[in-house]
Amino acid sequence: VMDGAISTRERDQARADFSQAQAEVQQAGAQESIAREELRTVDVGREGLEAQVRVAQAKLRAAQIDLNHTVIQAPEDGVLGEVGVRLGQFVTHGTQLMSVVPADHWIVANYKEAQTKAIAPGQTATLRIDALGGATLKGHVERLSPATGSEFAVLKPDNATGNFVKVPQRIGVRISVDPDQPFESSLRPGMSVEVDVDTRHR
Repeated sequence: VMDGAISTRERDQARADFSQAQAEVQQAGAQESIAREELRTVDVGREGLEAQVRVAQAKLRAAQIDLNHTVIQAPEDGVLGEVGVRLGQFVTHGTQLMSVVPADHWIVANYKEAQTKAIAPGQTATLRIDALGGATLKGHVERLSPATGSEFAVLKPDNATGNFVKVPQRIGVRISVDPDQPFESSLRPGMSVEVDVDTRHR
């Protein structure tokens, strides 16, 4: 008949097993805490690395902007003139580096105001260029200036003294040079040109 009694050795073994099980539970709890701390450390480290990546990307964008600013592009195609900068020179905003002469050619003829009565856009013009030995080119009137040259002057004439003398004003007439002509490529800004406009057709 079993009455639930056990030997002292079995009791001691059971107590030892219980104590060992409690120790293992505590150890497992400690390992869980360590794992949680390591996980938080990993999260913090990941956030730090992500912050470093964002900083590096910002530095890359700033470096790309600086690199883009080292390339100076002309607003249009043309030929360089009056190059006032040398290789390796440091420049700042507003510094004139060079002049660009565009590929398009046109003439501005300053006619007296009375002479512009019959001039209209589209009329043909004959151009004689002194620097080309009197060679002639053909062109067309593009437009007339919206005001006389004196209106665009820095110091405008003042006739408030009462000694008014009528002086014929000059009106600029822009004439485009027709393409594909001999000597067209030899034109340079500032050349002297004699212009005849055919005013028979408006």
